[in-house]
Amino acid sequence: MHASEGVRAVAVARSVAASLGLPADEAAVLHDSNKLTLRLLPADTLARVAPADDQVAEFEVGLARRLTEAGCPVGALDPRVEPRGYERDGFVVTLWRYYAPAAREVTPAAFAAALARLHAGMRALDVPAPRYTERVERALRFLADHARTPGLAPADRALLQETLRSTAEWIAARGAPEQLLHGEPHPGNVLATAQGPLFIDWETCCRGPAEFDLAHAPEEVGAHYPGVDVELLRRCRLLVLAVITVWRWDREDLFPDGRRMGEEWLARIRAAAGRE
Repeated sequence: MHASEGVRAVAVARSVAASLGLPADEAAVLHDSNKLTLRLLPADTLARVAPADDQVAEFEVGLARRLTEAGCPVGALDPRVEPRGYERDGFVVTLWRYYAPAAREVTPAAFAAALARLHAGMRALDVPAPRYTERVERALRFLADHARTPGLAPADRALLQETLRSTAEWIAARGAPEQLLHGEPHPGNVLATAQGPLFIDWETCCRGPAEFDLAHAPEEVGAHYPGVDVELLRRCRLLVLAVITVWRWDREDLFPDGRRMGEEWLARIRAAAGRE
């Protein structure tokens, strides 16, 4: 969030928590992106704050409740308050259980086992969600809009467009089964807790092959996931890399050090295409 928005978001989160009987004298920022994630003390609750015009609180809360009830490895909502989004002063706040970090990091094998459990639980749910291809289409729209991605050189713009189109076509032709997915189960969305790895953040939920989720995880995780299609996973990694590279070239991108990362990822895509 922009600094001015962030100050207001913190104030709103503290106010909402206090009004629900959860004292929030202190707020520690744990993550700052399009949403603000805060640890509120002394209540020790986790608050996620999003602009009211850019939030999917009802969907996230509902899905998290169903996954928790199904025994999936997910971060739970705070049981002390009604599970819903609380709108105030242009923001929506959701409150979640805070988990103290475990002493050890999540191993690739534990990550893969937890993701497989999550996928099994998600296959049993009938939840409407966009296909992963909508993310590809959005990235292509950004590339077509030169004013939105003004820093891209013509050759790099063409490379990203070609990579997105050809890789998405290959994945579709593979015909792998599709299911409900987390959408972005990268390490930032996995908590290392005493209970084991727990997945959080459901705003990017989509439908697609399991390998699309695996493509967001560290490479070592794929070797431990049961029944993985190795070539499909390789193509999904390339597709995900191309999509997130486009986001780093968006003129409105606020990701820390985003442009440097965008340059590095472009170099990897050029290498994959044999252009370096």
